[in-house]
Amino acid sequence: MQLSANDLYLLSQCAISAALQAGQVIAHFPRETLTVNKKDAGISLASQVVTEVDHLCQAVILQNLLPSCAIFDLALLSEESPDDLLRLEKDFFWCIDPLDGTLPFIEGKHGYAVSIALVSREGVPYIGVIYDPVKNTLYHAIKGGGAFRNGKPWQLSENKQIKPSLHFISDRSFAKHPHYQEVLLQLEQLAKQSNYRDVKVIQQGGAAMNACWVLENSPACYFKFPIAHAGGGGLWDFSASACIFSEMGAFVSDIFGQALDLNRADSTLMNHRGVLYSTDDTLAKQIMDLYHTINQR
Repeated sequence: MQLSANDLYLLSQCAISAALQAGQVIAHFPRETLTVNKKDAGISLASQVVTEVDHLCQAVILQNLLPSCAIFDLALLSEESPDDLLRLEKDFFWCIDPLDGTLPFIEGKHGYAVSIALVSREGVPYIGVIYDPVKNTLYHAIKGGGAFRNGKPWQLSENKQIKPSLHFISDRSFAKHPHYQEVLLQLEQLAKQSNYRDVKVIQQGGAAMNACWVLENSPACYFKFPIAHAGGGGLWDFSASACIFSEMGAFVSDIFGQALDLNRADSTLMNHRGVLYSTDDTLAKQIMDLYHTINQR
């Protein structure tokens, strides 16, 4: 099945409406009644926590998107529901993270968002919607139709500072990586060689906001190294931002420079090849070289 430009526009409006409504659930939920539960997921605390807000947001999103599944014969994958594997059979599927960054949400810190994408069976993101309820900022993109910030066309802004800082956006769990200090040292050397002023680390958000913060803080990068065990984030963590990056002309790939595997047949997790987001190709190549250097030791 092919989706026309008009189809994609209509579906993007459905996803935007769903994301905004879920954002209202997040923004107005009484924190004093919030209960936190554990779920069987990856090894990081961020992947293991879940709240009733996650499930309330999912219900709101599904209420908005399920009619489109019937009309356009779409499959659906959401973090808080079992994978029925129809994403491997249908031409397109919704890929949903009802509340990305549950840990910063629990802590009352900026860094959580609603993330919704429409992905083809081949793993290509056609629609990406990310809503930041803290700053009331809506990011979205349509394949071939451009990227938008709060409804206005959005392009990467060149940092005109004589010596800008290099921003390294990172998951908090990466601070426990055995090579974390070496990575920081290598980034500082890279910054010096590239005539950046210094390296500024942002380490508090979920995957969706981390990717958006790359675009908001050029020059910047966000990456996750491959790991042998289950984890590394899910398809729902990266699908929407991958669409936005592609339409912005920014760089997104796995850590080896290949397209993200956004419809992985054997798992919904991304530990096998890692992820790499960057504001430009040169910085991305430097990060890939950094990984190769560290991985050879």
